[in-house]
Amino acid sequence: MSTDSVKRAEATPDEQLPFAELGMKRDEYDRVRDILGRRPTSSELAIYSVMWSEHCSYKSSKVHLKQFATKAPESDALLVGMGENAGVVDIGDGWAATFKIESHNSPSYVEPHQGAATGVGGIVRDIMSMGARPIAVMDSLRLGGADQADTRRVLPGVVQGISHYGNCLGLPNIGGEVVFDPCYIGNPLVNALCVGLLRKDQIKLATAPGPGNKVVLFGAATGPDGIGGASVLASATFEEESAAKRPAVQVGDPFMEKLLIECCLELYAADVVVGIQDLGAAGVSCATTELAAKGTGGMNVDLNLVPLRDPSLSPEEILMSESQERMMAIVRPDDIAAFMAICEKWDVPATVIGEVTDTGRLVMTWNGEVIVDIPPGTAADDGPVYERPYHEPSGQAALNADTPDRLPRPSDLRATLLRLLGSPNLASKEWVTSQFDRYVRSNTVLAQPADAGMLRISEDIAGGVPTTRGIALSVDGNGRYARLDPYAGAQLALAEAYRNVAVTGARPLAVTNCLNFGSPEDPEVMWQFAEAVRGLADACRTLGVPVTGGNVSFYNQTGSTPINPTPVVGVLGVINDVSKRVPTGFTGEGLRVALLGETRPEFGGSEWAHVEHSHLGGLPPQADLEAEQALARVLVEAAARGLLEGSHDLSDGGLAIALAESCLARGVGATVTVTGDPFTELFSESAARALVAVKPEAFEALAGLCSEHEVPCSGLGVTGGSSLVVEGVLEVPVAELRETHEGTLPALFG
Repeated sequence: MSTDSVKRAEATPDEQLPFAELGMKRDEYDRVRDILGRRPTSSELAIYSVMWSEHCSYKSSKVHLKQFATKAPESDALLVGMGENAGVVDIGDGWAATFKIESHNSPSYVEPHQGAATGVGGIVRDIMSMGARPIAVMDSLRLGGADQADTRRVLPGVVQGISHYGNCLGLPNIGGEVVFDPCYIGNPLVNALCVGLLRKDQIKLATAPGPGNKVVLFGAATGPDGIGGASVLASATFEEESAAKRPAVQVGDPFMEKLLIECCLELYAADVVVGIQDLGAAGVSCATTELAAKGTGGMNVDLNLVPLRDPSLSPEEILMSESQERMMAIVRPDDIAAFMAICEKWDVPATVIGEVTDTGRLVMTWNGEVIVDIPPGTAADDGPVYERPYHEPSGQAALNADTPDRLPRPSDLRATLLRLLGSPNLASKEWVTSQFDRYVRSNTVLAQPADAGMLRISEDIAGGVPTTRGIALSVDGNGRYARLDPYAGAQLALAEAYRNVAVTGARPLAVTNCLNFGSPEDPEVMWQFAEAVRGLADACRTLGVPVTGGNVSFYNQTGSTPINPTPVVGVLGVINDVSKRVPTGFTGEGLRVALLGETRPEFGGSEWAHVEHSHLGGLPPQADLEAEQALARVLVEAAARGLLEGSHDLSDGGLAIALAESCLARGVGATVTVTGDPFTELFSESAARALVAVKPEAFEALAGLCSEHEVPCSGLGVTGGSSLVVEGVLEVPVAELRETHEGTLPALFG
């Protein structure tokens, strides 16, 4: 068959192309025809179909996401915000951190190992493309019920994929979350986060300036894996035949990625890179259109020069392939020799495939014929924008009216504590995290099961410059809260991540997010999304932490049944001296235990209602952002003054679970007293609370600090002994707590 060139497209205006099979709507196809003044070639259609897919263009979410900019708080720390591969924030001493979280949900259901592995690889390359050295990863995982057969298929594969890729790269996995809920059966959420460090004056951007500069494709060769992955897997709902989509899942090579990391860092140090973009979703289509659109507007590319693993690939397949471990750089002609020499040193193949122009056109050739001639911005920036209709779900009022007040309260709080502590969501995740290397590179200060991961900025990273500075990271979300109230649920996700960072002694600085929802074509799902974005934007403004970027993942549903709306929020914080970080839990005997914050009877969406009654109804806990901010100020200042010996945030399961986990942290018991209704005091999930342990002589100073910031401070008791004792309520040996807590996941997954 002859090549579908631009010349041929002009001569055959009525030829029908398979736009619907590529996920494109009729009106979108007609718009492409209007832009080009003719029918597109098959290669142009490939570009527009992937670039205008939901996954790449954010066509259903843009109108809402702009709130993250219009409501953004003032921040001296923000160096690069939304619109680039990852956000960058100033962390002091001339250093910057770049971080981002993205989803790889659908591929991880179809092929768990490779889906999760390439999710890690993709987010690492986003960090590399900002000019940074990746230094750690985290992950937020959500799966179906822990006892469901498909969960036993998906979870081990996902964990192995994350472990294999991250461990091979030598990146510590410093935290995250694992949540089980039947709503995620068939739609697991695999959200991967990476953080990197760079000098604040050495940021790289995805741009192609300078006519005459060369376009260099380097890294792995292009193969058939991942063709159409973004549009096929992430822009449509799953049906039963989804296993047939297995070829759309990318295949990763972490050893090539490790070489690519070191190669990129040396290229940056040699100052031979003008602009750079990783090849992730939409592959060559994305890299060329986005670089050209953000540069001087034009680019010529010869697709015959793209190195292939499979020489039979058509130009359309080359453009849509999402083969991993590939980057595209813009290089000055005088620097090409040095660029190639560095790539050769690291055994990284590199090929000049084109040149930057100022024509305002992206032109591609194949066998000497022009097969693409488009304005690149129309694919990269000017895709369709939908204001999808939305309305409150028909059953929302009834759901909120079905409060947990009607549920019978337990008479045996000891048994309730043990059942919750051993439930899959609250049980130890050591079965998962033990498969990750948490301490490689020796810069990990805190890691799972700490409230947040923390890394010191070591001298080898900092170029030999000594520093005591560190960063802390947490990712959190609660789909049940968001189902009950997506506005408050998104704020509670941010509040928990913000609080988790603060309890370590780090000051929360900036936010990334991964917004996981069902189909945007469902008005009820779109309402959940709109409310969640509005809630998150409002909360970021109140807390003073800007959104630096993130990801939207739609179509997380099978048939017409969506997952619970699940906004996952990552917060990055900075600590001036990592030696003053606060460890999790009770670190010794004879310490005073105090509860900071106010407890109210709040059980909507709680673990107690979920575990004991399989109930979801009512309203989630109140999101008191001013109280969260005040609590964070207390925790950060108390850590800096050396007042805290240990701390732990209160979230799922309430005070009872926080006490048990604090005892388990070092095997130290505690004797405490609660006032009021013991059930409410122990199992309510009121937000803006933390459990702290201090030396007796420091308690007065802590109480004074709390009073200064109007944070309630209640002395509960003291640490010591071999049991957790809540006087007059329950007593459980720490050994029994440990057996209950640690046995669940190994029993389920081997």
